[in-house]
Amino acid sequence: MLPRVETDEEWDAVVPDETIMRPGVEDLCGRLGLAGSPLVRFRDGSQPVYAVGDEHVLKLFPAAAARDGVAEGRVLAHVQGRLPVATPSLRESGTYENGWRYVLMSRLGGESLAHAWPRIPQADRERLVAEVGEALAVLHALDPEPLADVLGPGDWGAFLDRQRDGAVEQQRGHGLADAWLEQIPDFLAAVPLPREPQRALLHTEVMRQHLLVDPDGWRLTGIFDFEPAMIGHRAYDFVGVGLFVTRADRRLLSRLLASYGTGTGSGTGSGTGIGAGFEPAELLAHTLLHVYSNLAWYLRELGAPSDGKLTSLADFWFGRD
Repeated sequence: MLPRVETDEEWDAVVPDETIMRPGVEDLCGRLGLAGSPLVRFRDGSQPVYAVGDEHVLKLFPAAAARDGVAEGRVLAHVQGRLPVATPSLRESGTYENGWRYVLMSRLGGESLAHAWPRIPQADRERLVAEVGEALAVLHALDPEPLADVLGPGDWGAFLDRQRDGAVEQQRGHGLADAWLEQIPDFLAAVPLPREPQRALLHTEVMRQHLLVDPDGWRLTGIFDFEPAMIGHRAYDFVGVGLFVTRADRRLLSRLLASYGTGTGSGTGSGTGIGAGFEPAELLAHTLLHVYSNLAWYLRELGAPSDGKLTSLADFWFGRD
């Protein structure tokens, strides 16, 4: 009942339109034994996602993103019950019609950390980011090889080369000012990044919007959205952490990295054995090389040092006490 979606134009015409999407979702729910369950579409997310009653979440992937659906189902099954924080339990995944895929998962309890953040006392914020660090340490310690057939990029060094070659144009496309653009090549050339790091399973979008908390005591209750997962250098995961969890707060990033470095996963940065080993310049370089990097947006959100230099920006966003 859902039409095939393979182009950006088809995506724009179909995916946002509930008069098209909902009949297909209702039909799929019927096939999954969930006919008649209340459907509420979540507003956030790149893919169409629906709460199905109180216990299930249904995420759909059109043909253009079908591979992402395969990846998310596999990652959810791989991490289930293995992290110190809950992840959605995989109920079922498979194909629908016209190239569409779906992932049916359990619905996690808790409130979005992004929505709750203004109400959270400072001491609880520090404990929460420590819990994020612990969860990341365990995630990065899992063996990623069972997922190597569905998660990229494969050759990490080649991935860095591709991202570096397109970094200036990517940022120019997002409207970044020339004064920043002209610094990018020299900055990236000056920051050594390992081309063959120890391979780790990466979430890649660790942000408040993908974390859930319990307002009764402010504990971390869940992490979700493993659709863009990758296998690569663990420092890459701290782009989202620094920009969207600690948001240039030096004290919070210090707390999170300390917890990561001493956590169950014993995370390592640049060979130091502790999370604090991730140098600010290294994290900003990964920010510029991130698949979804948008420096102009980050500057509007987090601000910048007065000298307008990338070297200073690295410490401004990713420095710690």
